[in-house]
Amino acid sequence: MVPENADTSSSFRRVRSDNSAPKTPDTLSPNESSCVSSLHVAVPAAKMDTKDSADRDAALARVELDKRLALIKAWEESEKTKAENKAYKRHSAVGLWENSKKASAEANLKRIEEKLERNKAECVEKMQNKVAEIHRSSEEKRALIEAQKGEDFLKIEEKAAKFRTRGYPPRKCLPCFGS
Repeated sequence: MVPENADTSSSFRRVRSDNSAPKTPDTLSPNESSCVSSLHVAVPAAKMDTKDSADRDAALARVELDKRLALIKAWEESEKTKAENKAYKRHSAVGLWENSKKASAEANLKRIEEKLERNKAECVEKMQNKVAEIHRSSEEKRALIEAQKGEDFLKIEEKAAKFRTRGYPPRKCLPCFGS
């Protein structure tokens, strides 16, 4: 409900300080006429009372609705941004965790590979030492065999010399096996 002394020519409810009749477009000051011309109000004040009041209430209701919708949209965008930032931080944290775990696993792998390389080198050295020991043993055995062969040749030569001096051939141990 609009008070009797309210100016209905603008979109705001203003109480007039003087109890004079509402101004028509002819009696407005230059400032007021520009406001009215921008509002395109050309209806007499008496008819505007009820129609303008309803339009004004509807416009205010639309403005309030738009304001609420804008606040809701702003809140929604803010919450979405917060959720997005939170998700980004979590992704970053997961990425950092993954990188640290990968680095740790790679360090362990490298340490194990170095340990295996050391073990391999030790095993290779042991095998090479075994091969060298076997070679040395075989050379010793060959030398013993050659020494034994030399001794056997000397014994055979002594016996041959003895048989030559006596003048008869050597006897076979088992005559049945001879030819």
